[in-house]
Amino acid sequence: MSKRRLKNKKIRIVAVGSAVVTGGALAAVLLPSANAAEEKTPDQIMDLCKRAKVVNGKEQDLFDFGGHPIAGPSFGSDNCDFVETEFETFNGPTEKSSIDFPNCEPNATGPAKVSITWSATAAQGQGKYTVTQQGGGGGLFGFLSGSWLKHKGTLDMTLKSETAGDTEQRDVPVGKVLHMEFTPKMQRMTGEWRVRIDADPGDFATNPSPEQNFVAPDVVEGPVILPGAAGAPGVVDGTSKAVLTDC
Repeated sequence: MSKRRLKNKKIRIVAVGSAVVTGGALAAVLLPSANAAEEKTPDQIMDLCKRAKVVNGKEQDLFDFGGHPIAGPSFGSDNCDFVETEFETFNGPTEKSSIDFPNCEPNATGPAKVSITWSATAAQGQGKYTVTQQGGGGGLFGFLSGSWLKHKGTLDMTLKSETAGDTEQRDVPVGKVLHMEFTPKMQRMTGEWRVRIDADPGDFATNPSPEQNFVAPDVVEGPVILPGAAGAPGVVDGTSKAVLTDC
């Protein structure tokens, strides 16, 4: 009798142990859904865009973004497009663009005539996400050129900066110091990067997965460029002015 009672206890212990294991398996099944796990930050979305097989209609090679067929990284998505939603122009920051030209001699009796050469550089490729700030002929800014250049008198997005400058003859009144300032005309393109990962039907080794779509808003700024004369490179549009201060 005692042996039977002991045997029954062992059976109960095994049954409880099985219940615990089953409960653990159920807990794993009840984790957050795949959709919740697939939510991504804008930087993660931009990384998928950078590693897309097709960006703005142009096919990429693995080596275009530093990938490798064996060592990686590999393609992150199937397609990425920039969709423009707004385009505007505005005045950029005013900067001093020349050295000072003083007419402060104690015996000065009239205005001094000076030849002023001034120069100002406007930066290009100011995007919202670090991953887009590549410039230099590659990266996502290269793919943006098509969208950017459809606007009249704009700078190729593969360039990092462009310069404005001139040489002017000016008069500096007695008791004054003259310098030049330049205010570039800037432009802003607002839109969003739309990334798509195609549906996967799956096979004997992988589960099927639905199509995934991600969106990251972006704002890209750069200078307005005027056409150069006789085929010369364009120059930054903007306003230069002479500024006089007291000695």
